[in-house]
Amino acid sequence: MIGKLDNYLSFNETALSLRSQRQELLASNIANADTPNYKARDIDFSSALQGALARSGAAASPLATTRPGHIATPGAAADGKTLPDGTPVLYRTVTQGAVDGNTVDMDTERTQFADNGLRYEAGITMINHQIKDMLAALQGA
Repeated sequence: MIGKLDNYLSFNETALSLRSQRQELLASNIANADTPNYKARDIDFSSALQGALARSGAAASPLATTRPGHIATPGAAADGKTLPDGTPVLYRTVTQGAVDGNTVDMDTERTQFADNGLRYEAGITMINHQIKDMLAALQGA
């Protein structure tokens, strides 16, 4: 029973998790707009979502550790090149070069940040509707 509920909510859960991680990357880009040689980063959301859904459909693998007794914990990837779920972090294409080597374009970043935020809110709305539908089914309404 719990497995069916997890499956029912898994798509939106996975999408919201990726949206949240993307929002952090975009916020980092905005925060480092004046940092010399900072390279703007982002993810390809559609391929990241497909990969995350494919991984969640597979059997859970044991934690990979570097030494016995170490347990990996969720959080930012240590190498900065992948998200905790293995999604590759890409560097944004330079639209306008800067003398200091910074590739952050504030117009692009603000637009992407707002778009991702709206899509995150839409995902929350979808989960709310799913939960309301489940409650209506349980109550026989």
